[in-house]
Amino acid sequence: MLSAFVNAFRTPDLRRKLLFVLLIIVIFRAGSQIPAPGVHVSNVERCIDIVQDGENAGLYSLVNLFSGGALLQLTVFALGIMPYITASIILQLLVVVIPRLEALKKEGQAGQTKITQYTRYLTLGLAVLQATGIVALARTGNLLQGCDRDLLHDDNTATFLVMVITMTAGTAVIMWLGELITERGVGNGMSILIFTQVVATFPAALWQVKITQGWWTFGIVIAIGLALVAAVIFIEQSQRRIPVQYARRMVGRKMFGGSSTYIPLKVNQAGIIPVIFASSLLYLPAMAVQFNANAESTNWFIDFLNEYLVDQGNPVHMAAYFALIIFFTYFYVSITFNPQEVSDNMKKYGGFIPGIRAGKPTQDYLSYVLSRITLPGSLYLGLISLVPLIAFVLIDANQNFPFGGTSILIMVGVALDTVKQIESQLQQRNYEGFLR
Repeated sequence: MLSAFVNAFRTPDLRRKLLFVLLIIVIFRAGSQIPAPGVHVSNVERCIDIVQDGENAGLYSLVNLFSGGALLQLTVFALGIMPYITASIILQLLVVVIPRLEALKKEGQAGQTKITQYTRYLTLGLAVLQATGIVALARTGNLLQGCDRDLLHDDNTATFLVMVITMTAGTAVIMWLGELITERGVGNGMSILIFTQVVATFPAALWQVKITQGWWTFGIVIAIGLALVAAVIFIEQSQRRIPVQYARRMVGRKMFGGSSTYIPLKVNQAGIIPVIFASSLLYLPAMAVQFNANAESTNWFIDFLNEYLVDQGNPVHMAAYFALIIFFTYFYVSITFNPQEVSDNMKKYGGFIPGIRAGKPTQDYLSYVLSRITLPGSLYLGLISLVPLIAFVLIDANQNFPFGGTSILIMVGVALDTVKQIESQLQQRNYEGFLR
């Protein structure tokens, strides 16, 4: 594998692409360390140290995951890539609901370009809303609960507006950097930036386990992590291949068709989207508790949320998280894979599944196989996502478990996709390959 890296860097154009990606990553991480105007840096650092040792450490780790540590530090890139992820998910859902967007999707490259433009606009709108909420929490002291220090030098309106504009502009720059990687680098730019943010906090979280628990627990965590990585790679690469045969047909004087192919149905057809949906939905009770933190009195509903849904070690929270992941897995697969559309396209081009009649029987067969294969995929996502929550209870309730959950799914998924793209480019240049 090391020789394959050497071969990749020996190819001039591929070397330029890889170096370009590394340059963008360096710029991205630099922006994640530059504080926004008006932030009291020393107080923020002190408050972060306090909350990381507090009872809500697991919650803050979840909030900080997609920003690579930049959110709680109130940096220029504090919002990270989350507004773009949210906007992309919303547009994917709206394509199914709004006929105009569905028609654009079927127009090919021109329609996809228009949808991408809508995604950018929605990303900026969501960035304004999220930046406003974060800065408002910082002004009131609810962003980092348990610390009574001022996070901002001034809490006037001018500082508020400057910080919101700065964070929104940072999101726009992140979108631009991601598109640069996609156009001039290797792999999907947005995915690589997400990967960078997750990996940025991984070594510190892993070393913190060693400091607090010792070498023995550290070794056990490493062994469990390697086993989880192997399991995730196995499941992510698993697929059910449905054979498809195309009949021969004459077009003019030429014969077309007669080939055999397959429809690859992945075990994890939904990817990481159900985990993001479930995490975002369960974060709403945490936000409600945060906004009510300084209230003189709380009602029974806030107490219920704080005890059962905000506490990640509570069995009710785990059960709700697991159930939401299963629900969103089926929901997302149902809107992204349309058996009727696949069946109609196969029938249009003379394709059929051996032993299955074209039309409605093919549609029913695809729906049956998809529902059966989605069950182990949803259970897999739920179990992997529960690993860090269980570790909160078994290892340390205040310590973030570096393996498992959203982080391991992102790291393995993006790494596999990037390796495949590098492998394909190496194969085009007659190399033996990236993986032997």
